[in-house]
Amino acid sequence: MHRKAKILALIILGLAAVLGVAITATIGWRPFIGPKARALTGRRFESTPERLARGQYLAENLLLCFDCHGQHDWSKHDAPLIAGTKGAGVDPFPLQGLPGKVVPRNITPDRETGAGTWTDDMLARAIREGIGHDGRALFFMPYPYFRHLSDEDLASVIVYVRSLEPVRNPLPPSEIDFPVKYLMRSGPEPIDAPVPAPNLTTQVSRGKYLVSISPCADCHTPLAKGQPNAALPFAGGFPLNGPWGNLASANITSDPSGIPYYDEALFVSAMRTGYVKARKLTQIMPWHVFRNLSDEDLKAIFAFVKTLPPVKHRVDNAEPPTLCKICGYSHGAGDKN
Repeated sequence: MHRKAKILALIILGLAAVLGVAITATIGWRPFIGPKARALTGRRFESTPERLARGQYLAENLLLCFDCHGQHDWSKHDAPLIAGTKGAGVDPFPLQGLPGKVVPRNITPDRETGAGTWTDDMLARAIREGIGHDGRALFFMPYPYFRHLSDEDLASVIVYVRSLEPVRNPLPPSEIDFPVKYLMRSGPEPIDAPVPAPNLTTQVSRGKYLVSISPCADCHTPLAKGQPNAALPFAGGFPLNGPWGNLASANITSDPSGIPYYDEALFVSAMRTGYVKARKLTQIMPWHVFRNLSDEDLKAIFAFVKTLPPVKHRVDNAEPPTLCKICGYSHGAGDKN
């Protein structure tokens, strides 16, 4: 019996070792031990008129903060924010196909149901590093893009969020399905070094910064195994179904299957009006957010978009969804790829 027990123990140890190696080589240990998170600091961001104005400009016109942390009338072409809900969160976010129920939080300064008791560094860590005020990993928060925010732009956004009208709006927590609720713990990465001001010396470099801090790629790049598909950057096909309709994001590269016919004037007009000539842009395309960007910034964004490598991937929302062998999603004209 002693010999059998010893053999069994060796087998168990061997299996445990194999399992440990397999976990290390694949998903890693973060799903089990929790996300990487730096210690909070006591830093505070001084409110100045310049920061308040810059933070409002970024939060309201580029970062899509209130597309998630607010309630919209999706029945209207410009999906207006419902009065009294700016920053107050929504239960749940109406995008279909998410792995569970996603509830964007109340980020107004309400002390009982919002962010009124959160420190500036709690907000900073949540925005750029994906760690909530309570230490949990955040889902659906576009921190992989916001991590490119310069320190000064981050400070400006936080100063502006602090200035919002407090709204009492108690919300339930998000309920993320297994196994995503554990796998998402691998995403956050601490920022321990300063993030300097961006290079804005050329139109393209300015546009690159603006696109890098806005979740443009989040919609216009399909996923593969839960990560942005490196073979299809900005090539569209990601399903965006909800109260605005059932559709997929567009290919915005210069390939013939994308938007090679766009010029600067057409791009600016589309962002200002929500129409590409006679074709209406859907509400989930946040033209109604971008329309208040300055001409300089819109033109810079277009200049950068024109530098994107062309990617062949046909997406046509005027056609019925069919399976696409390139991206793996079903979308209009998918069978023509």
